[in-house]
Amino acid sequence: MAMLEITEILDEPRSADAVLTLPFDDRQRSRLRTHLDSGEEVGLMLPRGRVLRGGDCLRASDGRVVEIRAAAETVSTAYSDDTQLLARAAYHLGNRHMPLQVGAGWLRYRHDHVLDDMVRGLGLSVQTEQAPFEPEAGAYQGGHHHHLLQLHGH
Repeated sequence: MAMLEITEILDEPRSADAVLTLPFDDRQRSRLRTHLDSGEEVGLMLPRGRVLRGGDCLRASDGRVVEIRAAAETVSTAYSDDTQLLARAAYHLGNRHMPLQVGAGWLRYRHDHVLDDMVRGLGLSVQTEQAPFEPEAGAYQGGHHHHLLQLHGH
């Protein structure tokens, strides 16, 4: 049996026939040999330059729609009710070119004990956890954003 090929990113969410759960690093790759959650082997052969996000839908060569899910991975989540502290931490993490997910009252990055110590030193509480990682696309990349930092209110 030939390996199922996935070559198309759909513009809109659709009812999915299958699920593919991937960590952030694999969601950045345009060429990847992996397995659907069902265990079926697939090959991603997608256009370059697009990061797959949880909820994105792809079309397989047999017509099935495959939904992407962001895998839980080891991350550090920094919390503060003080938006100025959050902004300061985001600035310092950004200066280190760290992929960063931004939420209301929190920042999330790949777990790194040195960065955890730096962020704690800025006054934020840091928790290491297993969670999906959906960092911001960046100022010069396309794509859509799932999380917005609300600077007014909590």
